[in-house]
Amino acid sequence: MSWAEDDVQLVPVAWLKVHEEIKPKNRDKLLEMTKKWGGYTKPLIVDKRTGAILDGHHRHSIAVLLGLKRVPAVCVDYLEDDSIQLGVWPACGLDSLTKQEVIAMSLSDEVFPPKTSRHTLPDETPPIFVPLETLAVLPPLTGPDAS
Repeated sequence: MSWAEDDVQLVPVAWLKVHEEIKPKNRDKLLEMTKKWGGYTKPLIVDKRTGAILDGHHRHSIAVLLGLKRVPAVCVDYLEDDSIQLGVWPACGLDSLTKQEVIAMSLSDEVFPPKTSRHTLPDETPPIFVPLETLAVLPPLTGPDAS
């Protein structure tokens, strides 16, 4: 399986759930680059059932800082997709971690320290460009619920 630009969707920032702290220094560098580029060039990887962020905690934190409403993401079936492998970073203090523990942490009020979970994905994320202006607003409601 290979991810393409068509696999990227814009998801609400409010739906996303973190399971790991970020490194502020790394976030600040990425924030400056995101402002310079004027948009996002890489999607987050997110569990489609829970909104748990698997890859992209720093990009999520930038969205929160900038007050964005949406971010680009590839949504996957994390627990069922055996091609998404999970390990831990050296010196994180844990010998191992399960996908269920990642989901449980994302649904809790706590987070792991930075660089705890290490996800190995089957494919590279597609190159994208989504302008910050597009991410700053929610699309208008359409259909029967729109007033």
